[in-house]
Amino acid sequence: MDPMTKMWVSFVGIGLMAIAAVIITFARLKTKGVLKFVLSIIAFITLFIGFICGVVSII
Repeated sequence: MDPMTKMWVSFVGIGLMAIAAVIITFARLKTKGVLKFVLSIIAFITLFIGFICGVVSII
């Protein structure tokens, strides 16, 4: 993978991790019940995909 592609993949990973942090913060402060659980699952999936993008950009 060329360096520019690695840069963009790392930016996507950073962005996904930031989005996950915003979602989990919103879920814990503003929601209750099933919606809180669903938003937490979405945040976890987003965080995991961001982590994978970060690892791919290092390799």
